[in-house]
Amino acid sequence: MEDPAAPGAGSPPANGNGNGGGKGKQAAAKGREVFRSQRRESEGSVDCPTLEFEYGDADGHAAELSELYSYTENLEFTTNRRCFEEDFKTQVQGKEWLELEEDAQKTYVMGLLDRLEVVNRERRLKVARAVLYLAQGTFGECDSEVDVLHWSRYNCFLLYQMGTFSAFLELLHMEIDNSQACSTAVRKPAISIADSTELRVLLSVLYLLVENIRLERETDSCGWRTARETFRTELSFSMHNEEPFALLLFSMVTKFCSGLAPHFPIKKVLLLLWKVVMFTLGRFEHLQALKVQKRAELGLPPLAEDSLQVVKSMRAASPPSYTLDLGESQLAPPPSKLRGRRGSRRQLLTKQDSLDIYNERDLFKTEEPATEEEEESAGDGERTLDGELDLLEQDPLVPPPLSQAPLSAERVAFPKGLPWAPKVRQKDIEHFLELSRNKFIGFTLGQDTDTLVGLPRPIHESVKTLKQHKYISIADVQIKNEEELEKCPMSLGEEVVPETPCEILYQGMLYSLPQYMIALLKILLAAAPTSKAKTDSINILADVLPEEMPVTVLQSMKLGIDVNRHKEIIVKSISALLLLLLKHFKLNHIYQFEYVSQHLVFANCIPLILKFFNQNILSYITAKNSISVLDYPCCTIQDLPELTTESLEAGDNNQFCWRNLFSCINLLRLLNKLTKWKHSRTMLLKIQTKYLGRQWRKSNMKTMSAIYQKVRHRMNDDWAYGNDIDARPWDFQAEECTLRANIEAFNSRRYDRPQDSEFSPVDNCLQSVLGQRLDLPEDFHCSYEIWLEREVFSQPICWEELLQNH
Repeated sequence: MEDPAAPGAGSPPANGNGNGGGKGKQAAAKGREVFRSQRRESEGSVDCPTLEFEYGDADGHAAELSELYSYTENLEFTTNRRCFEEDFKTQVQGKEWLELEEDAQKTYVMGLLDRLEVVNRERRLKVARAVLYLAQGTFGECDSEVDVLHWSRYNCFLLYQMGTFSAFLELLHMEIDNSQACSTAVRKPAISIADSTELRVLLSVLYLLVENIRLERETDSCGWRTARETFRTELSFSMHNEEPFALLLFSMVTKFCSGLAPHFPIKKVLLLLWKVVMFTLGRFEHLQALKVQKRAELGLPPLAEDSLQVVKSMRAASPPSYTLDLGESQLAPPPSKLRGRRGSRRQLLTKQDSLDIYNERDLFKTEEPATEEEEESAGDGERTLDGELDLLEQDPLVPPPLSQAPLSAERVAFPKGLPWAPKVRQKDIEHFLELSRNKFIGFTLGQDTDTLVGLPRPIHESVKTLKQHKYISIADVQIKNEEELEKCPMSLGEEVVPETPCEILYQGMLYSLPQYMIALLKILLAAAPTSKAKTDSINILADVLPEEMPVTVLQSMKLGIDVNRHKEIIVKSISALLLLLLKHFKLNHIYQFEYVSQHLVFANCIPLILKFFNQNILSYITAKNSISVLDYPCCTIQDLPELTTESLEAGDNNQFCWRNLFSCINLLRLLNKLTKWKHSRTMLLKIQTKYLGRQWRKSNMKTMSAIYQKVRHRMNDDWAYGNDIDARPWDFQAEECTLRANIEAFNSRRYDRPQDSEFSPVDNCLQSVLGQRLDLPEDFHCSYEIWLEREVFSQPICWEELLQNH
C-alpha cells in the first residue's frame, strides 16, 4: 500500500492549478481509508452522530410519569384497577367512572376519602389503591395513551380539590413513624418491593398530584389555574404549624441513609422531592425572569443575553478524536515541504482553520498582498485544505462544512462572534491597571480605575474596552451589602428579608443541611455506574427487587434492565435537584448558595462527579435500559406481548437515552458551579488547564478550541496559559476558611439572632419606663404589699458589692 504521507498526498499537482491530480486523489483516498480503518479499530465501530437533544429542566410529561414505576411494579396496575372496581360497584350502579357527571364524581371521591379513615390496614390499603387508580387515569376505560394521560390529569385536579393531598399526607406521616415496619425491615436480611407497598402507593398518589397539577397548559380552566396556585402555596409554606412538604421528604432521605428505614422506596421519594422543589421554587424560565426582575430592583444593567436561548441555539461540540490527529498528520505534507518557505506560517494557519471550521477567521491572513512565492505556497495550503475538508466531511465526529464542494480558506463560512457576551469583573480592571502602572510609572493607585495619567494610549483603549464589558452580578451586590451590614449593624438597622418559598426552604434546611447533602451524595454514589457493589453500602434497590428472584435467563435480563433503569432515574433526580437548589439559592442570596456548595465540597461531591465521568460516556448516553412496551401508560392499555431475549436486547429506537444525557449535563453544571472562581476546588473545566502544563495544552489543542468556542470569556482571563496570579496553592486553605467565616457570619446575623439581641434599642427614659402599662395578674393587688416587704424592704443592700460587681 502506498504511503499516504508521500509527497503526492499533500503537495500540489504538477500543473499547479490546485484542481487535483490523479496521484493526489488516489493518495488522499487511500489516506482517508487508513484513517477510517484506524478510527473503527480505536472506537470499536461506534458511530457518534449528531444528537437531536433539547436540554430542559425535565423530560416530557409521559416520560416523567413512566419513570415513577419500575417494571417490577407492573403487576400492581391490575391490582389497583381491581380495588377501584370493587369499591365503585358498591357505590355506583350501572355506570362507569367516565360516564358520571362531575358532581357525582366528587361525591364518590368524598366517600372514598371517608372510607380511607379506617383502622384496618388492609382495608385502608385497598381504598388507597382505588385512589391511585383514579390518579393513574382510570386506564381500564381508555382506548389510547393520550386518553390515559388526559384523564389522569383531570382526575388529579379533581382529587386535589376534594382534599386528597391532605389526607394522603397524614397517611404518609403515619407510615414514616411506623416503628414496627422500620424494625422489621432492619432485621430482614433481604428487602424486597413487598416491604414498601403502603409507602409506594402513598408516594405514587402524591407524585401524580404534583406532576399533573404542576404542568401548565393554555387550555387549562380558571379553576385549574387557581387550584395550581393554591397547591403551590400549600407546598411552599408551613401549613397548620407543619414544616414545608419538601423538608418532610428530606427527612425521609436522611432516615433512609442512616439505616433506620431501609424499606423506604427511595427512588419515588427523590422524584417527588425534585418535582416539589421545581413546583414551589420555579423552573429555569422562572429563574431567568426572577434574575431579570432582581437586577432591575438593584439598579443593575439588564442582561446581555438570555442564557436559555443561547444554550438552545448552540451547536454541540464533537468529542476530540485522537485518530483524527493521526489521519491529519498522515495527509499533511512532509516537514521538508514547509521548511524554509515564507508561506509556511500562512499555510499552517490555513490548516488550523480547516481543523476548527467554526472558529473565527485569522485576522492576519489578508494583511499583506501575497507574493508570487506565497501564492504558490497558498496553492499548497488550498490543496491540503481541500483534502482535509473532504476527510472531515466523511467523519461523523466533526461537523461537516457548509458546502459539499472543495473549499479554500477564503471561502469557508465562519460565524461572527462567540455565543456569549464577554464579562469583566471590577477586580479584573483593577488588576490590569495595577500591572500597567507598575510597568510604566512605577507605582499603583489602589482601586482607582479612572486615573490613567502617564499610561500609553493602548492602555487607555484597553481600559475602555474592559469597562464596556464590565459586569456586576447580583452576588457582587449581595456580598457588598453583607459587608456593610457587618460593619454598621446599628446604623443600617434591620434587614428586610422577603418570605419567599426559597427563603422558607433555606430556613427549614439550615440546621440539617449537612446531613441532607451527605445523604444525597451517598445515594448518588450508590447509583453511579462506576461504583462497585459493597456490603456496607446502602441498598437503593428496595423498591425494584421482587419477592422471588428470577429463575430464568429472560427474567434475569428483565430485572437487570430494571435495576439499571432504576439507578439512572435516581442519578437523574439527584443531579436535577442539586442543580435546581444551587441556582435558586444563588439568586436568593449568594451566601446561601455558598453554604450548600461548601457542604457539597466537604462531602467529596467533586471527586464523586469525576468518578461518575470515569466511564465511557458515549456508551452511557446511548444505553438501552428501557422496555417501551412496559412503560406507563403503554403497559396499561395494551396486552403485553411475550417478551423474548431479542426484544429485551433491542431496547427502544431512540438515538440516545434522554435521562442519561440530562444527568451528564446536570453533573457538569454542578461541577462548574462548585469550582467557578474557587481555585481551591479546581479539578476540571477550563481553569484546570493551568495545572496541566504546556505539553498537555500543545497536545490537546482541539479540546482547548472546543472549550474556547463554547464557554463565556473573561477578557483578562488567563486560563489558557496558566499565568493567573490568583492560582496560588498556598492560599487555598485560607480561601476556604475566609469563605466559611463569611457564611457563618451571614447565617448567624440573619437566622441565629435572639430576640434580646445586644443591638436591640433600649429605653433609658425613667418616665417612659414607669409609664408603660403592664398586664398584671388579678391577685396582684392582694399580694403586692407582702412581696414588697419580703423582697425589697427586708433585704439589706450591700453597696460595696454592687460597685465591685459592676
